[in-house]
Amino acid sequence: MRQLENDAAKWRAVQARDRTADGQFVYSVKTTGVYCRPSCGARLANRANVRFYATPRDAERAGFRACKRCRPNAESIGHEQAAVVATACRLIERSPSAPGLEALAKSAGKSASQFHRVFKALTGVTPKDYALAHRSRQVQHKLAEGSTVTKTIYQAGFQSNARFYSTADKVLGMKPKKFRGGGAGVVIRFAVGQCSLGAILVAATPIGICAIALGDDPEALIKQLEDQFPRAKLVGGDAKFENWVAKVVGFIERPSAGLNLPLDIQGTAFQQRVWKMLCKVPCGKTTTYVQIAQRVGAPTAVRAVAGAIAANKIAVAIPCHRVVRTDGSLSGYRWGVARKKALIERERSQR
Repeated sequence: MRQLENDAAKWRAVQARDRTADGQFVYSVKTTGVYCRPSCGARLANRANVRFYATPRDAERAGFRACKRCRPNAESIGHEQAAVVATACRLIERSPSAPGLEALAKSAGKSASQFHRVFKALTGVTPKDYALAHRSRQVQHKLAEGSTVTKTIYQAGFQSNARFYSTADKVLGMKPKKFRGGGAGVVIRFAVGQCSLGAILVAATPIGICAIALGDDPEALIKQLEDQFPRAKLVGGDAKFENWVAKVVGFIERPSAGLNLPLDIQGTAFQQRVWKMLCKVPCGKTTTYVQIAQRVGAPTAVRAVAGAIAANKIAVAIPCHRVVRTDGSLSGYRWGVARKKALIERERSQR
């Protein structure tokens, strides 16, 4: 969990109604005599009248009473809902076939519509999509281990070959037999070069760019690509592809110029929603995980949003570097926080 180390960061969390800060502290308002959760929807108080406390008990000892709106001294309804959803997720993962919505709702003691709403709000996806994603991961693991396609499909809980094959390309990025063969028969063009941020690898399928990776060691970047597709046909780029690489490098050096190249983006429906929203963040601007969650219609699914951002494999073109914490600090970045900082500063200087 992100820790808020000073009062300035805590106040920013209160201003943002940041639910991820609930449980880390409470704040009191001198003029009303009450204390609240950071996410309380009450009218924002004057900063001069606000004090912060580590626990509700500390605030009460100081003479403040609990807000009746957000009930900071009660078990968070968010915690209760999170426990319900976590139990449902484990049930989905343990079941040989995907449980229906009615069965999941009944086990949670909720109506189908209520359960569906809570589950989607906390995870960012529907129970059906969560089950599909879980079974798809099982398929990926089994195929990578060498299991037969038909056996794997039924072991993962798909009720028919047709049901799986209708989503196979989206789930695996290629036909199942090719995935099982480590990408056998798939041609992936790639090239490694240098830019101001270090080594850069650009790779593409016939559809478009599937990876832009940054690092210190060119050989390590190539090894990562080989490990992902050990039996794919990796070929050096021709003149046209070298031109693509030059455009990518130019884009990194001058992000404000934009990148007009096709992308081969593989991810779950939720991941793609998050990535699409990232692409709407203007060059030179930053946003927060909380704001992205709100924009994709899943305001309580901040962790799921963070996971989707971390899963992005196309650096800069899908600008996950433009997402910062609520307090403005930089969080982890697949290609290094120093590169994230450099990209943000470069974009701001080019505005």
